[in-house]
Amino acid sequence: MENLNKVAGITLLFWIMKILATTLGETLGDLLSMTLNIGYLISLLVTLALFLIVLIIQLKADRYHAVRYWLVIVGTTTTGTEISDFMDRTLGLGYALGSSILFASLVLVLFAWHRGEEKIEVYPIVSRKVEIYFWAAVLFSNSLGTAFGDFLSDNWALAT
Repeated sequence: MENLNKVAGITLLFWIMKILATTLGETLGDLLSMTLNIGYLISLLVTLALFLIVLIIQLKADRYHAVRYWLVIVGTTTTGTEISDFMDRTLGLGYALGSSILFASLVLVLFAWHRGEEKIEVYPIVSRKVEIYFWAAVLFSNSLGTAFGDFLSDNWALAT
């Protein structure tokens, strides 16, 4: 079963890598949309295309490979940043409504996952169907993290 697993084990190294990947994703998303000033829609389309490419490569693989896995994680954090920023800044939904929509989307993915599999287990992941649920949940949770973090810092002034 371990040879067929498609995701990283949850260890201290996992959390270190997750923090680094999240920071890289946020920074890359902001680089595209704000520093290069190509806008949130174009940035979202670019990051979504790159995310889908690495996701398809990951889904076609038959086992865990660290570089592939972490490229998809960075893809979710970058695309997640752009989804959140697009909802807030381009669509004008605001962080509270954007966070609510993303939270509802995450709940729906988790509901479908549980209903379809009768459980939610993130390790090991050995089936493509469960892996798709996993990546959808990761993408929505990363988007939600960005939107809710921005909501707390901007709307509640928790950051100075």
